[in-house]
Amino acid sequence: MSIELITLIFFASIIIAIMSGFPIAITLGAVGLIIGYFTMGVPVFELMYQRGFIIALNYPLLCLPLFVLMGIILADSGVADGMYNALSVILGRLRGGLAVTTVLLGAMLAACLGVITAAVSTLTILAVKPMVNRGYSKSLATGAACAGGVLGILIPPSVMIIILGPLADISVGKLFMGAFVPGFMLAGLYSVYIIIRSFLQPHIAPGAPPEELGASFLTKIKLLGKGVVPPFLIIMSVLGVIFLGIAPPTEAAATGVVAAIILATAYRRLSWLKFKKSLLEALRVTSFSLCIAFFSIGMVGVFLRIGCGFVVRDLVLAAPGGRWGAFAIIMFVFFILGFLMSWLPILFIMVPIVMPILPELGFDEVWFAIMICVNLQMAFMTPPMAQAIFVCRGTVPKELGVETSDIIRGVFPFVGLIIIGLVLCVIFPQIILWLPNTLVRTGW
Repeated sequence: MSIELITLIFFASIIIAIMSGFPIAITLGAVGLIIGYFTMGVPVFELMYQRGFIIALNYPLLCLPLFVLMGIILADSGVADGMYNALSVILGRLRGGLAVTTVLLGAMLAACLGVITAAVSTLTILAVKPMVNRGYSKSLATGAACAGGVLGILIPPSVMIIILGPLADISVGKLFMGAFVPGFMLAGLYSVYIIIRSFLQPHIAPGAPPEELGASFLTKIKLLGKGVVPPFLIIMSVLGVIFLGIAPPTEAAATGVVAAIILATAYRRLSWLKFKKSLLEALRVTSFSLCIAFFSIGMVGVFLRIGCGFVVRDLVLAAPGGRWGAFAIIMFVFFILGFLMSWLPILFIMVPIVMPILPELGFDEVWFAIMICVNLQMAFMTPPMAQAIFVCRGTVPKELGVETSDIIRGVFPFVGLIIIGLVLCVIFPQIILWLPNTLVRTGW
């Protein structure tokens, strides 16, 4: 049997396994074991064990449970309430101001939480009901909540970047620096879209009533201080110590957990029962992630050992248009996979396959990795595997009468804006590379 046919069977088996409905970690492991056994024999068991064992002992991944725990604690700490109240008062005169507030809050929460489920559910609870009650379009309200929450997968401390760094053998700190500007660029694109659309279609985003516009300048400053200072302290406890060179991401994650516990205690939102639940949830998320990592990495090891990686390399390098044609194919594959599965197995399957091709394409590794992260944001908002849509649908109050179709219509414009963001990062790569290059040159 030719290696090309084996490669085709491998990819077809992965798709069938994903569509089977069984736990994805088990199905991916089964594909690797079965195909590996018929092509390699008994050594496939040792190969999959060694690959999984190496990823399980990867030191940078130690920060994964810590960042997840920090996000879970902060999601229930009350810090988001203060930020939302402050931003909604300050942007009250702006048409579409509540939707813009939701996006900006999502960007700020992203720098604190790094967990998509927590960010989307928090924004839905805080923002969707006030917007719908004021007369906002249900689609615009839920779309802003989903898009703002999904920023957490890109803006540091991002769980996706924490996993991508060791997989691609790139410093997590450099990836954090590279993701910062693109993340806030997308937040800016979302806000501009909301403002323009609200201006063109005033009925989908009514202005604030007069009684909400009477806050004095001093009152706004006080609200802004109360709402922004606490999350700023959290951000500095994590990103600050990384950017200043005080600690690497793993140790910074520990300082973030301590800061989150202190803040939640100060807000009187932390009890032993809640802390225990947070620990169990962090354990569940981490175990789920490492289980997928163990089996996916083992499967990819079989894929590469039997030579399928060379088939993929030759196919990509033969793409019309040179290296940009190859880049377009890779990005398109990531986009299509986002319809079929969540981001976690996509990373574990695709990154070990495409990263060895990178030197031949001549792209900067930090730029390429962040482009993958920007691309995979769409996986959260493109059905059928659209985690943000389902979290929003399950969290939105039932009395609002929001349907899944409303949310889908709401997120599609933001998916288009992510594509625009990808194009901008291709035309202007310094959007990604400026901050890491600047900090490296200055010795930070």
